[in-house]
Amino acid sequence: LSKIERRRSTPSIAVALKVARALEVDVAQLFSDQSGDEKVAIDRAGDRRDLGSERYVALAPTVLGKSMSPFIVRPAGTVDEPSPVPAGQEFVFVHTGTVEVDYGDHTITLDAGDSAYFDASVSHNVRSVGKVEAEVLAVWVGTGNDPDGGYRR
Repeated sequence: LSKIERRRSTPSIAVALKVARALEVDVAQLFSDQSGDEKVAIDRAGDRRDLGSERYVALAPTVLGKSMSPFIVRPAGTVDEPSPVPAGQEFVFVHTGTVEVDYGDHTITLDAGDSAYFDASVSHNVRSVGKVEAEVLAVWVGTGNDPDGGYRR
């Protein structure tokens, strides 16, 4: 946690969701200095801070208690260490570049404009492939009724 606080490490979305649940805060609060209880959140591309070396930007961070957690993600070109997988559903839309989605025993290639919708409880990982850095919109929705806190190992 100390590396994350000092911005020396960026957690995976799965780890961020678990930390947010443990702290009883909205996951977007871990990725933003903004706070509030907005009913409508507008994220303008020109106002969004540059990702720089960060891999995730939470969208709509001022709306607390969201049913879904949307992120802009720049996947790494390598596979992350295995982490707890949140129970729920995930939607990934490739905005730029090409990604490979390792989903269970399958590897699926998605190009700009492609999307995938899947059961997030199945082990999965998204990585950037190709010459253009990939950027994806990832939206996670939890089941909300999982006795183990929404996470599977």
